[in-house]
Amino acid sequence: MTIRSRGISIVATFAGVVLSAAVFAGNAQTSWDNEMQMMDANHDGKITAAEHEAGAKQMFATMDANQDLKVTAAEMDAAQAKMKGHGDHAEHGASGQELSSAEKIKAVDANHDGILTAAEHEAASHDMFGVMDANHDGALTAAELKAGHQKMMSRKPTSEKAY
Repeated sequence: MTIRSRGISIVATFAGVVLSAAVFAGNAQTSWDNEMQMMDANHDGKITAAEHEAGAKQMFATMDANQDLKVTAAEMDAAQAKMKGHGDHAEHGASGQELSSAEKIKAVDANHDGILTAAEHEAASHDMFGVMDANHDGALTAAELKAGHQKMMSRKPTSEKAY
């Protein structure tokens, strides 16, 4: 696994948890469907790179409680706690246990300061889109969205740091 792909898999971990839980309730399949519907702004059955970017920005804003363009582990924990009980489809690392917010941030923390900046989140989300776009057509179908998240979650974490 490359250093970059480990970071992408961690982004997928908290992306799926926070984005889906923030907006929707229901079982795991419904959450995937709802995530797709929420991000598919023009309702054409595909998520373009621009739509994915907008969804990622919305997710970051949800986590960034004090609006300082930085997300700490405490802010991420608080956002996830606020969403608990709303039918999230929490994803787990290779060990089967949910990663801590600090671990999720560490994987994409380019400057290793323990804080996720808007720029770090944007870069990792962009990379994640590229990985999930299996047919490289510039858009994600519901199947690619679900398969991409599941594929990234099945990757075994390494001790390497992202970036």
